[in-house]
Amino acid sequence: MDTPDTRTAPVRLDPFGRDQHAENARLRESGPAVLVELPGGVVVWAITHHDTLQQLLADPRVGKDPQLWDTFRENRLPQGWPLLNFVTVPGMVTADGENHRRLRGLVSQAFTPRRVSALQPGIERLTARLLDDVALLEGDFDLREHFAYPLPMQVIGQLLGLPPKQQDELHALSDTLVSSSATPEAAVAARASLFALLASLAEAKRAEPGDDLTSDLIAAREDDDRLSEQELVGTLLLMLVAGHETTLNLITNAVRALLAHPEQLRQVLDGTYSWSAVVEETLRYDSPVGQFPLRYAIEDIEVGGGPSAGGALIRRGEAMLASYAAVGRDGTHYPDADRFDLSRRPARHLSLGHGPHFCLGSGLARLEAETALRGLFERFPGLSLADGPEPEPIASFVSNSVRELRVRLRR
Repeated sequence: MDTPDTRTAPVRLDPFGRDQHAENARLRESGPAVLVELPGGVVVWAITHHDTLQQLLADPRVGKDPQLWDTFRENRLPQGWPLLNFVTVPGMVTADGENHRRLRGLVSQAFTPRRVSALQPGIERLTARLLDDVALLEGDFDLREHFAYPLPMQVIGQLLGLPPKQQDELHALSDTLVSSSATPEAAVAARASLFALLASLAEAKRAEPGDDLTSDLIAAREDDDRLSEQELVGTLLLMLVAGHETTLNLITNAVRALLAHPEQLRQVLDGTYSWSAVVEETLRYDSPVGQFPLRYAIEDIEVGGGPSAGGALIRRGEAMLASYAAVGRDGTHYPDADRFDLSRRPARHLSLGHGPHFCLGSGLARLEAETALRGLFERFPGLSLADGPEPEPIASFVSNSVRELRVRLRR
């Protein structure tokens, strides 16, 4: 058994996420669980092998309540720590056991498969309208800004009943919230502003309910149980961030992969492969989420056979990152893992989670991405990457995508 003074020194993760895939490759080589240093000198485990992460995501010895984490409970986090919101946001994402089942049950009453299916015609109309606008652009343009961002932002905005004039502001604030490179001041300000805006939305919908998810969440109840105000705002925050940031990255990453592999794009357009296959392979190959904070060991857990077998001992009270982008390219699970390959069968992955915290919005993300990609390439089959340097990544190891994706249309 290892001890604190014999453990390998933690690897400092690049908070700007400048080359996540290369960084992840080095982490995977070090084992299924690797000590890493987050901003502020906070040390946690990165879970980098597919089978290990799959096991831990469903392991009852792993929890989400921050009180399980020694560093949090002992008040040792730096002031304004940029990832604090992932640890403390009230709601499903930080709940365990019966409380998690209760919250998920209440939210599921409002966020039903029928509601998601009913969104499809509207998503198709919005896609067509945005592509009409794209057709008017001259020269090279940023597809992320003009298409991949407004589609999921407007969908989640309409779903939650957000005023359109607030959507860009909420996007900018959520960008800061998921950034591992934000300053303490910016992180604190973004958190306060987001909670205030969403609390204001909840107050408005409570006074005047509408045909939207926020109103339904307010009305959802089981026996005499309802979401508390904090739980409601935390749930709205989760849905806002996960409902557009993840899909924005997914669409961007899928377009980038297809344009870099034109022979596979042709096979999608001729019907050899489905748009669903594109979405699933993108989720594996270039997960929209890089490193997702945090989970905590409820008791000592040996992974990979323990330290003596090249694995690790994760001690009770220690924290873990779900390294989704790393496990998607784990060569011990996926043959030729660094290759984007639509013929891969089956393209199973963990990018939308696993176990009790599996993403509740996975169906909506898939629906939006498939609709967006089909509409884009059927309308503009000659779309290509613009000339120039490689695009810069988002300045975060939580998000995994690029700041902009410059493309050109064949007129």
